[in-house]
Amino acid sequence: MKITWNIKKKRGNHRPLLTYLIELEKFEQELAVPSINLRSSIPKISNPTATHCLPGEHERHPAWQPSEFHMICVPYFKDGSRSESIRLPFRESGEYPEIEASFTELRNRYEEVVKNAYAQEPIQDHGRLDISKETKKVIAASLTAKKMLNFCNV
Repeated sequence: MKITWNIKKKRGNHRPLLTYLIELEKFEQELAVPSINLRSSIPKISNPTATHCLPGEHERHPAWQPSEFHMICVPYFKDGSRSESIRLPFRESGEYPEIEASFTELRNRYEEVVKNAYAQEPIQDHGRLDISKETKKVIAASLTAKKMLNFCNV
């Protein structure tokens, strides 16, 4: 699995936008590994459609504490990739360490599932059954008797 992300913010009171892409490797798709969902530590903001946040409002208010967090997930194996955009809270520092931490946790959980799926060895089994010896003996005796009677024209 490959995870790439990018954070872009315009100069000024604009909120940054996180865009990310999660792509599964071909072997992961072939393993039919289920999707993994994770409640990240990336905070949800009120009114995420607003591209700006003025000083003292919303997440820039001194008393603001996040109450909800974004869900991130590994794509369904048949899809193979997932991209998403998340509006991030404005931060004076411009630092968002929870993004890498959340993606790292998602990757670690997914890798456990991949390891478990990979441990399920392939199976190729063949079989064949013929008529049993006991049944052959019963039939052979009957067939022999019939042949002998036919030979004697009885």
